[in-house]
Amino acid sequence: MTPSVASAARAPERHRINLIQGEALVDDRPDVVLTTLLGSCVAACIRDPGAGVGGMNHFLLPGDGGDGGSRVESYGLYLMEVLINGLLKKGARRHALEAKIFGGARTVGGLSDIGAKNIDFATRFLQMEGITLLGGSTGGAQGRRIEFWPVSGRARQILMEPTDRAAFAKPPPRAAAPVSGGDLELF
Repeated sequence: MTPSVASAARAPERHRINLIQGEALVDDRPDVVLTTLLGSCVAACIRDPGAGVGGMNHFLLPGDGGDGGSRVESYGLYLMEVLINGLLKKGARRHALEAKIFGGARTVGGLSDIGAKNIDFATRFLQMEGITLLGGSTGGAQGRRIEFWPVSGRARQILMEPTDRAAFAKPPPRAAAPVSGGDLELF
């Protein structure tokens, strides 16, 4: 039996919006999914459940860029403020904000652990601003793909293959046991 046009028209259509480094986006549509790919970068997913609005950012470096380095858009302080101000403009209430943070992997050994610095910055920022940190997934040695539904607050993580060459130096396991895809869903 072929589905009728009427039933196909009732199926909700999802809008996927991908964020890259240096971006922040706020949305209040229930059919929107915000996505990003993270290595050592961190994404903060913040929402007000009562106002039905949420958003995500994706920052490359902690702090504010006051050292005269890269573009300000790459820094956590700027992008956290952009995200929070965007939420407030869409009707969110500061006291009701809740967050999940993702990323901060140490994807390359032997260099400074920028991922740990990003995690520390995001955690301290949320604490100083009085924003409840519900959880998330940070650290480790693998990048991750994040999906965040800004209205419901649902978040999904898919771990990527390790990028450090040392991870590939060990021989593969003998048994071909099923391997988990590294998915994690938070509600």
